[in-house]
Amino acid sequence: MITTEKEILDYLDGHGFHYQRVEHAPVYTCAEAERERPPLPAASLKNLFLRDKKGQRFFLAVTACEKSLDFSRLAQQVGVSKLSFGSEDDLERLLGVGRGAVTVLGLVNDAEHRVELWVDAQVWKSENFLCHPLVNTATLVLSKASLMHFFELSGHAIHTYEDP
Repeated sequence: MITTEKEILDYLDGHGFHYQRVEHAPVYTCAEAERERPPLPAASLKNLFLRDKKGQRFFLAVTACEKSLDFSRLAQQVGVSKLSFGSEDDLERLLGVGRGAVTVLGLVNDAEHRVELWVDAQVWKSENFLCHPLVNTATLVLSKASLMHFFELSGHAIHTYEDP
């Protein structure tokens, strides 16, 4: 399991990814992250680790920091009756990260593909994205093409959802 920033950066470097890294104070919310974000044209992402009512399906829902996620609407689109936040134990077990550092890059640790990736269709139109490198003390700027390649390597399909 890849659990440190150095390990994920080594993974990205080893696979020829291009990114820009910005170090900053720890951030736990989108508001805090916005104050620390690099002044580059990229979408700030809100990553929510969710589960279905029975705890059998897990989801990583990605939207823009400035948006609120309609859990009921997303539940309909993913085909479950109800969504709630996943436990911290499941988050660490499946993605190798803790609260405050949830990131799409954690999918590198989901070798069994238990977590489904759902990205807001509006956000997915962006060309560059801000992602935590498994810690909340740095931010990477990755291109859409790089993220698509990352998801290919991790074996995670990109599902998009409509969230007005």
